Amino acid sequence: MASSNDLTAAIAVTRFGLGARPGEIAEVTADPGRWLSSQIRPAEGAEQPQQDPELASTRIKAFRVYQVDRRMARDGGETPADRDPVQIAARMLREGTAVDFLARARLAATTKQGFRERWALFWANHFTVSAVKLITATVAGPFEQEAIRPRVFGRFEDLLVASSAHPAMLLYLDQAQSVGPRSQAAAFLRRRPMPGIGGGLNENLAREILELHTVGVDAGYSQEDVTEFARALTGWSVGGQREVADQQGEYVFRANIHEPGARTVMGKTYKADDVGQAAAILKDLAAHPKTARHISWKIARHFVADDPPPSLAARIEAAWIASGGHLTRVAEALISAPEAWDPAPRKLKTPYEFLISSWRAIGGQPGAIEHISPPLRSMGMQAFSPPSPKGWSDEAVTWAAPDAIIKRMTWAEGFSAIVAGELDTNATAAAALGPRLTEPVRLAVARAESRQEALSILLMSPEFQRR
Repeated sequence: MASSNDLTAAIAVTRFGLGARPGEIAEVTADPGRWLSSQIRPAEGAEQPQQDPELASTRIKAFRVYQVDRRMARDGGETPADRDPVQIAARMLREGTAVDFLARARLAATTKQGFRERWALFWANHFTVSAVKLITATVAGPFEQEAIRPRVFGRFEDLLVASSAHPAMLLYLDQAQSVGPRSQAAAFLRRRPMPGIGGGLNENLAREILELHTVGVDAGYSQEDVTEFARALTGWSVGGQREVADQQGEYVFRANIHEPGARTVMGKTYKADDVGQAAAILKDLAAHPKTARHISWKIARHFVADDPPPSLAARIEAAWIASGGHLTRVAEALISAPEAWDPAPRKLKTPYEFLISSWRAIGGQPGAIEHISPPLRSMGMQAFSPPSPKGWSDEAVTWAAPDAIIKRMTWAEGFSAIVAGELDTNATAAAALGPRLTEPVRLAVARAESRQEALSILLMSPEFQRR
């Protein structure tokens, strides 16, 4: 008969982590709480996917070529056939984004620190950069590796600033194109208009930081606050071919496009301070009580239930405020909250979580991008391509439509046909779910006519689909 510690271990691995690999629940049983807390590492952040560093260098060069050719096309110049931007973008997707995503999936499928990885994935989705835009297709992976993973157990303020200033975010939300209406550059363009070059203010980044990344849409800010914040952000840009080599493709501050003057955002006035003005606003937004409330509720929803207990969100919020937004304390509050350990599995796995947990259940990993990207696309969760700055939904209503479940079943059957082989499916079921394996599912797996059918039954069982 399973002990309470066995069940706690199963919850730790399948809810806080990404699913159990063979033997993992048994290893965690001795001290599930310690297993989780040992993964909270402020000095290290999250694990990094392993990949060829030369490929990253090649990708950055390709990105710069693409930028140059965009400028040539805009100015009416000719682009060499072998440097056509569309072809370059396609190659970047194949050689860059695909490798980034496969490396991330392989890490998720094999890591012994499932909570650490899930925590990183939560923050990467919170600060979404999507490859749906051609210009960001090649930098979605580096954004996660450079801005998010190193800081997921540090101060929220640092994570907010790093994500907001990263070239991927500046390009995705069109901040690099934002020009202050009263800036030096705007005055020049009014005197000497240039084809293809505007001079307008872009509010995308300011709006999403307020609505999604910090205080939330219900915080009481106004449209004027969005506009004022956007004015403060002008000048935050990405280095092009005219910059020195080490600034190309990196964050740069362009004083000539920055809107001069003081700004007032959410009732507070910020003096004229070039790059420091927007940084000061970000600092205050990070420390705002509405930010603590908004994101604490979002954490509770992601880890525990689509409609989480208010007491759980309140515990996380209290830890956030008491620590000044230190994400180490926030993570500790989550894993120590009694509400987070309710045995009832209330979260439906997203397609990515479903595929990763399936690989983990058999002790395997995807060997090629074709093993992970096409099925995700079929299930509506294309690699690195959330449909909007809101990121991927993790609520059941998004993923539980009949057609979506049929697609999961089709994939599970195909996956099982390939990997079941000599697999001991009874042992696989027991190891994947531990005490969460119910008697009806255990019997169905044991009585299946083939290993392939047995594994399919396990993967499509409610116990495996939920966490």
